[in-house]
Amino acid sequence: MNRFLGPYQEQIYAIVRFVSGFLFAFHGAQKLFGLYWPADAPPMELNAMMMIGGVIELGGGILIAIGLLASWAAFLASGMMAVAYFMAHQPNGTWPIQNGGELAAIYSFLFLYLAAKGSGKWSVASAAGNPKLS
Repeated sequence: MNRFLGPYQEQIYAIVRFVSGFLFAFHGAQKLFGLYWPADAPPMELNAMMMIGGVIELGGGILIAIGLLASWAAFLASGMMAVAYFMAHQPNGTWPIQNGGELAAIYSFLFLYLAAKGSGKWSVASAAGNPKLS
């Protein structure tokens, strides 16, 4: 069976990789630099765990978005999001819809897929012609 978007799967993957990395980086920017939208949101307490999370989110998100060492960055981000889900959300209820952990769960599985697939087209690794940078 022929999928109507099949011919564009590599381009769509590149867009998904870029957008998910870009949005993930914003979570790190919120934690590290106090950037909040809307502006009236209270500042987040930045303890050691939040600082490490912010660095992984900002740095990993940028690497995923541009497609440089994206497999490694996505693998680390996937694990971090799984830990975030089980530490911060799961104690509040069994199901993600119940405990507010939908975003952490979907990021964890999305980044696991990105870690398996690599940088793909439209990436720094592809432009450099070096698969080790994927």
